[in-house]
Amino acid sequence: MNRQQTASEPTASRPAPARRRRKHQWVPPQHGAWAMLLVPYLAGLIEAGFSWVQLPLLVAWAGGYLLSYFALLAVKTRRPARVRTQLLVYGGVTAVCGLAVLVASPRVLLFAPVFAAVLAVNAFFARARHDRALANGLVSVLASVLILPVVAVAGKTPLGQVGDTFLVTLLYFTGSLLFVRTTIRARGDRRMLGTSVAFHAVALGAAAWIATPYALPFTGYLIRAAAVPRRALTPLRIGVVEIVSSLALLATVAWVTV
Repeated sequence: MNRQQTASEPTASRPAPARRRRKHQWVPPQHGAWAMLLVPYLAGLIEAGFSWVQLPLLVAWAGGYLLSYFALLAVKTRRPARVRTQLLVYGGVTAVCGLAVLVASPRVLLFAPVFAAVLAVNAFFARARHDRALANGLVSVLASVLILPVVAVAGKTPLGQVGDTFLVTLLYFTGSLLFVRTTIRARGDRRMLGTSVAFHAVALGAAAWIATPYALPFTGYLIRAAAVPRRALTPLRIGVVEIVSSLALLATVAWVTV
C-alpha cells in the first residue's frame, strides 16, 4: 500500500483494525520468530535427511511455539482467561503431534528438561514484564536452535553428525539477535553496536574454523552488523536483510553437507 495515501482516499484496501486484532488473537505479531523456528529445523533436515516423523515434529514445534507464546502472555498479563481458547487449541495440537513423535522416537524426550528450563526462564522474565531483555532473547535463541539436534534424533541420525551445524546456527542467530537489537531497540547505543560487531568478528573466525565455506556468509554478517545500524532502515527492510541472511546460511549448510 502506498505510504502517502491520504485520509480522503478510499480505505477499503486497508486491513480493518478488528480484523488485525482477530489475527493477532491467534498468530503472534512476532515475524522474526518464524525464522528462528524454521531455519534451524531446515538446517537439521539438510544434515539428517527427511523421514516421515519430522512432519509431525514440525507441527508440534510450531504448535509448541504458539502455545508458549500465549502461555507467557497469560503469565505477563495475569489474565489467562483471555487466551484460554488458544491454550486449549494449540496445546491439543502440540500434544497429539508430540505424542506421535515420541512413539516413533522416544529419545527426543531427553530434550524435555532443557526446553522446560528455557520455558521457566521465559516465564520469569514475562512475569517481571522484562520479556524483551537481552538475556531472555539469548535463552530463546538457544531454545530455537535446539530443534536441530531434535530433528537429528527423531530421524535416527547420530548427534555428532549435526554438532558443527548446530554451533554455526547458534552463532548465526545469536549474532542476528544482537544485530536486530542495534537497529531497533538499541539503535544509537554505541556499546551495543560495539558488542554486536565484536561478536560477529569472533563468530566469523569460529565459523570459518568449523568449515571454510562458512567464512562467506559470516563475512557478510559482519559487514551487516557494522554498516546497517548506521542507516535508518524500516523494520520491513531489516526483515528482508534477515531473510537473505537466513537463506545464505541454509545454502552454505547444504554446500558443506554435500
